[in-house]
Amino acid sequence: MIIDGDTHITFTGEGIKVEELLEMMDIAGVEKAIVWLQPPYFKELTEELNKYVYESAKRYPDKILGFGWLDPHLGIKRCKDLIKKFVYEYNFYGIKLNGAQNDFYIDDPNLSLPLIEEIAKTDKIIAFHIGADAYERTHPFRLRNVAKMFPELKILAVHMGGAGIPDLSNAMIEVSQECSNITLIGSAISSKSILKAISVLGANRVCFGSDTPFELMYVEVAKYKALLSNVLSEEERSNIMGRNIAKLLNIS
Repeated sequence: MIIDGDTHITFTGEGIKVEELLEMMDIAGVEKAIVWLQPPYFKELTEELNKYVYESAKRYPDKILGFGWLDPHLGIKRCKDLIKKFVYEYNFYGIKLNGAQNDFYIDDPNLSLPLIEEIAKTDKIIAFHIGADAYERTHPFRLRNVAKMFPELKILAVHMGGAGIPDLSNAMIEVSQECSNITLIGSAISSKSILKAISVLGANRVCFGSDTPFELMYVEVAKYKALLSNVLSEEERSNIMGRNIAKLLNIS
């Protein structure tokens, strides 16, 4: 089973709706996908866009693995209310914080950490955009601060330092060696960086992600299959392409 660890949907005219995502999944042979709202980000539509992800997951529960999206600039109280909604009403698998899109440091003691602490009280996973496009705000070393403060919190490092050139994958791998609660999503990152992460961390710490619709899902699936075909066992390939995420999200 292939599970895509990084996809986006929206109801605005700027991106793809869930039906388009499902078509892409069928073409690529992807059975399930982690889904969050799609940038460009509209602060005033945050709740509506999260609700759209929820409604999409409710309509297609066997396909869509919904994650919430928090913007700390909405206010800490409002975000804490949203966390409760994501967890207890929407039953999302996790919650994402994107310091690049929402312009904050992911270890900010006033904006980010109070929300991370609230999420850590639940059994949900937290995902972070970790990219070179906003390296000051989303640097792997900032994620290390978070991971060490909340060692029981399961963390997804989306892009594993990519989403820009040069990528920060070496720093991300170094941090992941120190922090066993971090799992890498290899989307918008070079093939060599993915292979290095697997070599250093093992096939249980890296997951496939396409960054759809910013990349073509069927091309990313083919890339991964070609990349892993001669260097890993069938079991290791299966772990990266889906089983690791299935285990983290506790789905069969």
